[in-house]
Amino acid sequence: MTTQADPLRGQTTLTASGIARLANVGRAAVSNWRRRYADFPAPVGGTPSSPSFDAREVEHWLLQHGRLHQADAGERAWQHIESYQPAAEMTDALVIAGTYLLVRQQGESAEGVIPDPKQLVGSLRTLDKHLADMVGQVLPSQWTPQLAAVLHAVKQLATEQAPEAAFEYLHNRYVTSASSMSGLAGTPDSVAEVMLALAGAGTEVFDFTSGTGSLLRMAADKALRAGSGVRCSAQEIKPQYALITLLRLWFVQLRAQQAGIASDPPVVHVGDSLLADAFTDLRADVVVANFPFGIHDWGHDRLAYDPRWAYGLPPRTEPELAWVQHALAHLAPGGTAVVLMPPAAALRPAGRRVRAELVRRGALRAVVALPAGLMPPTGIGLHIWVLTQPDPQAPPTNGLLVIDTTAAPPGRTLLDTVGPAWRAYLSGEPVDEPGVCRTVPVIETLDDQVDLTPQRYLPRTGTISADPDEIIRRIRDFERLLDELRDYLPPVQEAQAAPLRAAPHADIADLIRSGSISMLRTASRRQPSRSAVTSSVLTTTDIVSGSPASGSTSRDADDVPPLVQAGDILMPTIGSKVHARVATREQIGAALGPGVQLIRVDKTRFDPWFIAGVLSRTDNLRVAGRASTGSVRIDVKRLAIPVLPLHQQQAYGEAFRKLVAFRTALAEGARAGATLAQEVGDNLFGGSLELPDIE
Repeated sequence: MTTQADPLRGQTTLTASGIARLANVGRAAVSNWRRRYADFPAPVGGTPSSPSFDAREVEHWLLQHGRLHQADAGERAWQHIESYQPAAEMTDALVIAGTYLLVRQQGESAEGVIPDPKQLVGSLRTLDKHLADMVGQVLPSQWTPQLAAVLHAVKQLATEQAPEAAFEYLHNRYVTSASSMSGLAGTPDSVAEVMLALAGAGTEVFDFTSGTGSLLRMAADKALRAGSGVRCSAQEIKPQYALITLLRLWFVQLRAQQAGIASDPPVVHVGDSLLADAFTDLRADVVVANFPFGIHDWGHDRLAYDPRWAYGLPPRTEPELAWVQHALAHLAPGGTAVVLMPPAAALRPAGRRVRAELVRRGALRAVVALPAGLMPPTGIGLHIWVLTQPDPQAPPTNGLLVIDTTAAPPGRTLLDTVGPAWRAYLSGEPVDEPGVCRTVPVIETLDDQVDLTPQRYLPRTGTISADPDEIIRRIRDFERLLDELRDYLPPVQEAQAAPLRAAPHADIADLIRSGSISMLRTASRRQPSRSAVTSSVLTTTDIVSGSPASGSTSRDADDVPPLVQAGDILMPTIGSKVHARVATREQIGAALGPGVQLIRVDKTRFDPWFIAGVLSRTDNLRVAGRASTGSVRIDVKRLAIPVLPLHQQQAYGEAFRKLVAFRTALAEGARAGATLAQEVGDNLFGGSLELPDIE
């Protein structure tokens, strides 16, 4: 074989993004270099806002200035593919790289030589005419400088790792790169592994929306590792993805041939599987699919009388149920189909009739709920549906297996959760792990809704106590708390006069000016130095609840904020009511957080609890409150307090202290009571508690 010397030495261009990747920096750094360095290469094309540069000149400049990122061969090869222009043809660059690597694995390419396009197609034709024809539609008549640079980088990568591993690396970068604009909803290996474990083994595997072939490739690789061959068939609506699928499957096929394992070549067709089924006569042992969700124009009107709808015509708004019946139509007797589904497909009212038929006739065998966020770009938890072509002569199935993997114990993998339950179900054993999996009788699912969501049939065990004695003990503790609440209320009687209202009043503002009362707030924060220390601060929530300081802040060592002392009165500066509380023992020594003000009184003249109780009067919000961006800012200086002898203040102060304790205990009792009521109800239903003397 010979090479085309001139194109291989042609000019390859890079955009600013490509330069940034070469140097492992941001695009802003590239703009900065262009301004600061007079010897930075001049643009050779592009536009003023998006110039392009000669790749060789840029690499030489980066190397000369010590800024060339020493990426490995895989990273360098991917950078060339990712920076391919136009970006819409990046997939073609990946296909060409994969074609070269496949020919290299085939042994048709010399180590130091890159074959021309015609030679590549010729080498592929010795493998498979269909493969050669599909690749031939993508290849140019001769390599452009950009493609030459891609192939040289890929050739270097192939000297460091096996051709198949090299292409899998480039493929993984492609499907996870935003630059690829692939929009692929990829199937993670952990999910694909579970799907194939549910599907079982077979000699014919079919994926009618293959994407780039991840499910089929794993199935073929799994069969090969088990020492058996498998025929893979696929259909994909996007030609580039179909070609990537075919290339990936042929890498596995070559391994099978080299290992002496008989295996039929893979077959991949391009087209819409619902509207233009390319495999009408195919009946596979295994069908797997991660099809697109929510397609509105899926052919409802054109396919109204299609024979595939054996379980009912899918409603226009239920394309997923059309995919499900398409999968069943391609199953051989005894085969298994495993598909990914959106969770809404298990409960939408429009699809209940088709769901009911799938369950009633034994076609739907299992529904598995996956964790949320496992399937990017979607953030919801998808479902796996397991289906089979029911045998009318066989006995009815033993129910529907439902599995909620989100409720599995920590540390258990998806496969460890699903595999044992599925094997037990197939063997006819009862499956019932509380909260995780269960065999649901068919009749239990066939109500008006036919809701097949696994969680509906799997009550969570986390709400049921394992120790009923603990609940009974907490009931007794709650009874004691109710008794103690009565003691918190101070003794009162009907008043013959109004001593607090009738007493003379002093304005807080005047008392502050006289020095009898002082007010403190935290100063506006400044940026701390590197030697800053961290201190705990009181938040408004801490004040209202009487809790210890829950906040923290960084400050300079010599910047000492106001610290809470015994007898200080704490108040939020903004709120829907006036909350004044005397600092608890746990709050003493803490700093004031944002939105907190402190009132410190002369204890020889004022009782802190008396002042706090008077300030917290409901009507004070009207007097002290000032509207501030939708909230009420409390200005204590606008309030007044009654002037009483210290011993009378202390008596009223003790009453106010008890009222605060009463409100705190009442709130805690309400929370504890609500939790206790829920747990008692759950455990009565769960069977760990019972009613006494009931027949």
